[in-house]
Parts: sequence; structure tokens; C-alpha cells
Amino acid sequence: MEIGISTFVETTPDVKTGEVISHAQRLREVVEEIVLADQVGLDVFGVGEHHRKDFAASSPAMVLAAAAAQTKKIRLTSAVTVLSSADPVRVFQDFATLDGISNGRAEIMAGRGSFIESFPLFGFDLKDYNELFDENLELLLKIRESEKVTWRGGHRAAINNLGVYPRPVQDPLPVWIGSGGNQESVVRAGLLGLPLVLAIIGGSPRQFAPLVKLYKRAAEQAGHDVSKLPVASHSHGFIAEDTEIAADKFFPSTQQVMNVIGRERGWGHYDRSSFDAARSLEGALYVGDPKTVAEKIIHLRKNVGITRFMLHLPLGTMPHDDVMMAIELLGKEVAPIVRDEISKWEQTNQHN
Repeated sequence: MEIGISTFVETTPDVKTGEVISHAQRLREVVEEIVLADQVGLDVFGVGEHHRKDFAASSPAMVLAAAAAQTKKIRLTSAVTVLSSADPVRVFQDFATLDGISNGRAEIMAGRGSFIESFPLFGFDLKDYNELFDENLELLLKIRESEKVTWRGGHRAAINNLGVYPRPVQDPLPVWIGSGGNQESVVRAGLLGLPLVLAIIGGSPRQFAPLVKLYKRAAEQAGHDVSKLPVASHSHGFIAEDTEIAADKFFPSTQQVMNVIGRERGWGHYDRSSFDAARSLEGALYVGDPKTVAEKIIHLRKNVGITRFMLHLPLGTMPHDDVMMAIELLGKEVAPIVRDEISKWEQTNQHN
């Protein structure tokens, strides 16, 4: 069971003061967070790509590369790369470069992206949203397979027997598919034999169990070894020494972000009752003391089949010291509980 962090490197106004930290400061902070995550033994750190004022990381590979030279073991991934509006050649080059700097710890998490600012920014039409993703994923995987590439599509200039460099340390460079729970994307990942990441940020995580089964069924039918295909999840959360302190610290910025995005997307108002309901064992918020969060991650593994859990924090702008403490607790207290319990559970299942 792998455990790690994902972040969108947000720069939303401070809930109490209204102040907004600079993109530069937040970028330096997140590099410190990645270094700490490595030091406390976490397995993976993911940085999401966005192209708007309240997010600082438009180039996850650059942020991860800054941390790569200061870390030793932690895997470094995008979360996600908006592949629909990106050039697959440049994506591969960036992450192959990151793989070299980190000596084989880079990963690409490819997704369509739930935010659409990158489309007009890079000159793409939203009506081509799905077609662009399919085509770009095809090219990315072709580059991954072969140093020299010949390829033709509908939205990008053709490539005729050209080399793409540098080549990564890992062969193949890991490419995951990020999904919000769409059946089509889950089946595609399975048919291609690519690892799957599910964004579980609302409702009950148990609702994703059928999707995991669908994914594995598609992979099996396509002839892939299902035992070698990991399934990850990314969920919002926060850890403190005391559960109520954790909830009180995490709620204000969470409410702010959920209501800002909610207004953009037509969601209902997010209040404390919604937040507290999601903190229950069957909810999608992983907020509490180390024991509480560990129990929820174990519950997720046993009931949904997740093999990598990524805690998304902070949500909105939170004090850097609080974020660092949560990372430390995840690595030093939560992860050992989860790994020990899952190991015992798997041994019992094998004997049965």
C-alpha cells in the first residue's frame, strides 16, 4: 500500500486576513513539502497542472524537478497533466528529464482536466475535448514505446521517423490515467493496461468499487496481468494530533474553495454540515487524528481495492507550518499503521 500527497499549489486568499501569498512563495513552500514527504518516508508526491490566478503550478514537471535534486526515494508525479491541451512530445521530454534528474522516480498522470483554462490559452477548441485526449494519449504512448516515432493524427503535425529525447531511466516511463469516475475512461485505462487514479472527492468511496472491478475486467479481457496494475485514489484531507483540531483547521479554506468552484459549476452551497458528514467512515474527507485517518485509508483499501492513497492537502491556502505538520504525521504515524494492518490482512487472505 503506497501512501503519498497530492497538491494543486493553491494561492487563494487567506480566509482570516484576505491576504494572498505570491506564486513564488507558494512554489518554494511546496518544494519544502516534497522534501519533507521524502524524509518521513512517504511513497509519492503529485502536483496538479492549472492555468489560473489561484493556482501556482502551471508546470508540474518544473516544480517536481526542483524537488528531485533534494530528495532520494519519493516518486514524483503530475496530478494531473492536462494531456488534452498539451503537446505529448514536450510532456514526454519534460518527464523524461525529471526521470533523469531523480534517477528513475518520475511518473505522468494523464487526464482530460476538470478545469478548462488551458484550452483557449493554448489555442484549442473545447469541442475537441475528448478527441484531443485520445489522440495525444496515443502519441504519448507511442513515444514511450520507441525512440524513433512515426505518427499522424488530426490535430497535430505529423512526425516522420524522428527521435524524441532524452530517454528516461525507467523503461517504460510510468503513465497513469486520472479519472473522476467516468466509466469510459476507466475501461480505456484497463484496455491499455495503464494504472488508474480515481479522484474520490465526494459521496461515498464505496461507490467507486464497481469502477475498480470494471477497470480490472477490461484489463483482463485485453490480456493484461491485473495483479501488476495498481489503482490509486486522491482525496481531500488533513491530519492533526486531535481530530476536532484537524477539522477546525481544515474547514475554513475547504469551504472557501468549494464555494468558489461551486459557483462556477453550479454546485450547492458547501457548509459545515456537509463537511462533517464527509468526515464519517463512509465519507470522502480524510480529516482527523492519525488513527482516524489510518482507519479510513484501511477501510478504502479493503472495500474499494485502492493500492495507492494520495491525500490532497492543503485545500485552498493554509499555514505552511500546519501543512508540514500534517505531512509529518501522515508519514510517521498514519503510514506505518496502514502498512502494518494491510500486510496482516493480505497475509490472512492468502492463507484463506
